[in-house]
Amino acid sequence: MKKTIIAPSILAANFAYLDREIKKIVAGGAQYLHFDVMDGHFVPNISFGVPILNSIKGKYPLLNDVHLMISEPGKYVEAFAKNGADIINFHYEALANDVERWALIEKIQRLNVKVGMTIKPKTNVKVLLPFIEQLHLVLIMSVEPGFGGQGFIPSSLEKVATLRKYIDEHKFKTLIEIDGGINDVTGALAKKAGADILVAGSYLFSSRSIKKRIAGLIND
Repeated sequence: MKKTIIAPSILAANFAYLDREIKKIVAGGAQYLHFDVMDGHFVPNISFGVPILNSIKGKYPLLNDVHLMISEPGKYVEAFAKNGADIINFHYEALANDVERWALIEKIQRLNVKVGMTIKPKTNVKVLLPFIEQLHLVLIMSVEPGFGGQGFIPSSLEKVATLRKYIDEHKFKTLIEIDGGINDVTGALAKKAGADILVAGSYLFSSRSIKKRIAGLIND
C-alpha cells in the first residue's frame, strides 16, 4: 500500500517565520510543499509568485508543487521552472482548448519539470481523462479556488473515485491530489476514495503540533 503524500500549503504559513514553519513540516514527514499562486484575475485573490519560490529553492528536502491559479499560465512556467518548481500544476479552465492544453503540457515537460492539471469544483472530472497518461498528477479542487479556510465539497470524493478507477484500470502512474478543506475527517474520506496526495493549509499551520496532524493524515 502506497504511503499518503502530504503537501502543506505555504499560503497558510506564517511568513514572518517561514523557515521555521517549513522546518516543522519537514520534521513532520511532509514530502511536498504546495504553492498556491494567484493572480487576482483567474481567481479573486492575489498571493505570491516567483520570488517566494526562489527564496527557498534548494533549502529543504521537499518537492515544490506549484499550483498556478492564474490566467495565461504558459507565460510564466519557464520562470517558475528556473526558480525551483519541481511540479507545475495548471488549471484546465485557464486555457481555451485542448490544443493549448497539450502544448502547455509539452512545454512544461521540455523544462524537465513534472506536470499537473487541476479542475475547479464545477468542472466535469472526465475532461481530465485524455491527458492523464502524460501527467504526474491530477488535482481535484474540493473548494472554490482563491481563498483558504473554506468548507470541503463532498462531491469531490466522487471525482477522486472516478479518477482512481480509470488510473488503476489503465495501470497509469499518475497521482491524484486533492486540495481544499482537508482535515482529519475529510482527509480520511479522500484517501478512502483513492487520493494519493492531500493538500492541507490552515489545518496544519494553525496547529500547535503540525507533526501530530501530518502523522494523523498519513496514518488515519
